[in-house]
Amino acid sequence: MSDAIKLCDVTSVDDGDIAMHEIDGREIAVARIGDEWFAIDDTCTHAKVSLSDGIVEEDDCTIECPKHGALFSLRTGEALTFPAIRAVATHATEVRDTEVWITLSEDTDS
Repeated sequence: MSDAIKLCDVTSVDDGDIAMHEIDGREIAVARIGDEWFAIDDTCTHAKVSLSDGIVEEDDCTIECPKHGALFSLRTGEALTFPAIRAVATHATEVRDTEVWITLSEDTDS
């Protein structure tokens, strides 16, 4: 794993929302559910569309792909429903004061 990188301020993503950020050439979808922050690769493994354009399901901690409705776990990246069958990479996040920091995983197989 690489070193943590400052991603955004905690006020930049509303509770229950998701936003795309580019870090080191990778597009990352960053979601906030309450005080928890999640970061996954932004591209759906099925249709190659932006997951940050999808819908966050707060109760299930998932993101729904806007193209065909595949669900991905924000915690693990696992593809939970068809048509997606491959997981997206997840990245560790932490809040430091009022800033969200991310540590990119080495997994780029998405």
